[in-house]
Amino acid sequence: MPWDEGAWDTGAWDSDAPPIPSPVTTPNRRKKHMPRSSYIKGADEDFSAQLITFKMNIGSYATLLGVAPAAVTAQAADSAYFTYTLACQEVVQNSAQQWTGWKDLIREGGTPPATGMPMPPVFPATVTAVAPGVEVRFRALVKQIKASANYNEAIGEALGIEGPEQSGPDFSTLRPVIDATISGNRVEVEWGWQGQRAFLDSCEIHVDRGTGTWVMLAQDTTPGYTDTQPFPATPARWTYRAIYRKADQQVGQWSQPASLIVG
Repeated sequence: MPWDEGAWDTGAWDSDAPPIPSPVTTPNRRKKHMPRSSYIKGADEDFSAQLITFKMNIGSYATLLGVAPAAVTAQAADSAYFTYTLACQEVVQNSAQQWTGWKDLIREGGTPPATGMPMPPVFPATVTAVAPGVEVRFRALVKQIKASANYNEAIGEALGIEGPEQSGPDFSTLRPVIDATISGNRVEVEWGWQGQRAFLDSCEIHVDRGTGTWVMLAQDTTPGYTDTQPFPATPARWTYRAIYRKADQQVGQWSQPASLIVG
């Protein structure tokens, strides 16, 4: 086929070839995660185990996360001393039970056990003492780590500093609990998240001002709403109700109505 310099302009060049498809752009969608509970373990034994897990694994990530060697060493010392303190507490508690029993026996009489009087407690080998505030220092270190651009949940799981995922509320039964009270010349509508703030966006509040018709007042994001509607000249019953919202939709059940006389 002869070369035609105008082919590119007229669209006649290689007209039988299939059209080149336009590139498809896929939106970058971030993976959604369920809210997590606090990563700090509550029970002393669990917290001690958490400190040990962190101590055993931080070495592999310290450079990546920008954790100084001195901070790694200090955390290891905190972990060792807290474990030692727990062990000493257990020894003292067990010994105290034995000596209390022996004291009662000596005072009130009875047959001594074949083993005789309790043996003096044997404490674990001492370790270097640290200043009070092990948890405070651990929280500060974890905050620094989680602020690193190189941190991710997989690293957090390895270090034991990611809290368990919360399962979320049962929307088939969840409903706001509200109350309406007069404060001066306004009505205060009290409501709260009931511990489910992580799973909810707002609270939608409606009012019936004695007409039998519900009117939406607001989609409130801060517990406690002030109704600024002026009171009527004659007494009237105002009734309020509320329902939670999530992702621009109503979720759960309507609250029980809360009524009062105004005017």
